[in-house]
Amino acid sequence: MLKRFVAIDLETTGVDPSNDKIIEIGMARIVEGEVVATFNQLVNPDTELSQRIIDITSITPLDLIGKPSIEEIIGDAVEFIGDDVILGHNVAFDYSFLKVAAKANNKNIPNKVIDTLKIARKLLPELPSRKLVDLCAYFNIDPGHSHRAYDDAISAFRLYEKLAALTSDEELINGAEEVFYSIKKTSPITAAQIRFLSSLCAQHNLTLEKPIEEFTKSEASKAIDGILSNYGR
Repeated sequence: MLKRFVAIDLETTGVDPSNDKIIEIGMARIVEGEVVATFNQLVNPDTELSQRIIDITSITPLDLIGKPSIEEIIGDAVEFIGDDVILGHNVAFDYSFLKVAAKANNKNIPNKVIDTLKIARKLLPELPSRKLVDLCAYFNIDPGHSHRAYDDAISAFRLYEKLAALTSDEELINGAEEVFYSIKKTSPITAAQIRFLSSLCAQHNLTLEKPIEEFTKSEASKAIDGILSNYGR
């Protein structure tokens, strides 16, 4: 297995890097099989958390009050990663969110990655599930607080150790790969959306988290759908 890498996991408000936000970053630098440095930070997304995300992560809006924004800490996160290979479980998900946040703040993450999910699929095709929590159970790895960023990063590291012990295929275990994630261009809110969203907010006496003019087209669509779902026309 690689002698040096950064194990990483993120918790987010959803699954779309273009519209959803990071709420927690957990990282551990591993050298010769030992944790030598850590990065563990809650992030205020400046948006509401769905009940589903609260239930999954146990992170509540109160936990995020006073926490730094992603703009405030993405530089530190990128600096922590440095030139190391990034390791994670379904790591393309975490990488895509980091890539979007980094680019929005004039940073770059060109690092190669190792995906424990990809390795597990090749080495353990017979398992009914290769979710991180299920693989931890299979290998008797203590998952700590599952679906919290730092604990999941450590679980991915421990899983990597277990998977490496199953094979002599060094290319599979050590073969860091590039991740190609194309950041979607965002379109500004349309005039029709501004009028309709403004009308809905006035009708239902609602206050949005930011000025309507700052919404993207996609964000406006989600906001309109949410209001119509909760309040009707």
